[in-house]
Amino acid sequence: MIIIRLDRVLADRKMKLNDLAAHVGISNVNLSYLKTGKVRAVRFSTLDAICRVLKCQPGDILEYVEDEEESEESGQA
Repeated sequence: MIIIRLDRVLADRKMKLNDLAAHVGISNVNLSYLKTGKVRAVRFSTLDAICRVLKCQPGDILEYVEDEEESEESGQA
């Protein structure tokens, strides 16, 4: 599963979601959905803009964590 760490990066940069939305050029609502993980996809252009504004890498925002179900299926749990 992919976990969105946008809130952590925003806090590190002392930036509010509204400010990031204005700089990136997407709605506050859509950015909020991204922050809370309620999206199924992210455009590379959006990710690029977020990273440019926050001066970070995509890996600072996105984190892969193995699901418990996947772990059990592979016999690692």
